[in-house]
Amino acid sequence: MEHDVIIRRETEGDRRAVEELVREAFWNVYRPGCQEHYVLHRFRDDPAYVPELAFVMERAGRLIGQNMFVRAAVRADDGREVPILAMGPICIAPSLQRTGLGKRLLDFSLERAAALGFGAVCFEGNIDFYGKSGFVPAMCFGVRYHGLPEGADASFFLGRELVPGYFDGVTGVYAPPEGYFAAANEPEAFSRYDATFPPKEKLTLPGQLFPE
Repeated sequence: MEHDVIIRRETEGDRRAVEELVREAFWNVYRPGCQEHYVLHRFRDDPAYVPELAFVMERAGRLIGQNMFVRAAVRADDGREVPILAMGPICIAPSLQRTGLGKRLLDFSLERAAALGFGAVCFEGNIDFYGKSGFVPAMCFGVRYHGLPEGADASFFLGRELVPGYFDGVTGVYAPPEGYFAAANEPEAFSRYDATFPPKEKLTLPGQLFPE
């Protein structure tokens, strides 16, 4: 399966196709419809965006996966701001999910991030998948999730050191970069943007994190 797949940097010409892929992959997964394609769209103009770490996966000239990273920080309890990366959206085309391609894309992306000198990655995700690529609950590093009450379940908040020992001596708080809330903060702009894509039915489904 692997020999006919390539991973490369996203180009400007890929952008619309990548947004279409993201919309298909996330539609009705976490909420009726999705917002991830708009988050990606807006991040490209955000200073936090790391274009060197925007990747696409191709098979036979067809885009089948993507990943991206943005700069973030842990506000340490001692007053420091510890630079890290946040990740995502990351996706594989729906018809190819659960085939190992997502892990391959993830591992490639993390290797490139480490090669560029970034020290760690934190984000929200499912430990059952991301744990296979070395992620653990970020609380293991002493990093807390912004606004989460003490004792609340934080197993969704994951971290991985890209530089061994990067979090040594660090305790602090992580808040997602503001760009991840673009759709909620810009509802009219989001609606206009989403209307440029083919209509799809929004469904409220069991297991969605944000049902309407």
